[in-house]
Amino acid sequence: MEHEESIEARAERRRQIAPGNHAGVDEALIERVVRGFYGHIRQDARLGPIFAAEIGHDWEPHLLKMIDFWSSVLLMTGRYSGRPMPVHIRLDGSKGDGKGLDAGDFQHWLALFEATLRELCPGPAEALFMDRARRIAESFRMGIQFHRGQTPDWLGPVRSAG
Repeated sequence: MEHEESIEARAERRRQIAPGNHAGVDEALIERVVRGFYGHIRQDARLGPIFAAEIGHDWEPHLLKMIDFWSSVLLMTGRYSGRPMPVHIRLDGSKGDGKGLDAGDFQHWLALFEATLRELCPGPAEALFMDRARRIAESFRMGIQFHRGQTPDWLGPVRSAG
């Protein structure tokens, strides 16, 4: 009979292998980055109105969710259990109505995130956050392309059999 690992032992193992622990990331830094970044978003003429339309007046629940998200990504805490892709697909900017995210908005989002990291993070933590942010943005971009019925750039030309 196999011995099942205890919850505490699993949590300790995750802490040991979590990429953030090796880059100087802790919960306090994650909270500073999330709050700093969304402070920039709220003041941004391009992204502020898009986020405000989706989030409304009470940003705190969203900020807490994003803190849990980044804690799960970088510290492997497992606190985030949402499904972010449907939310970002709902913010589809292809309609040209100014209410959604398009490819340029994702680049702008990354630039604001990178500026926030430069303000708040030591080198290894900044590099880790940015690496994960780029991967996440690319995943969202590809998911939105699939949703629109577009072929992602990396897939190349699609040929029909026949």
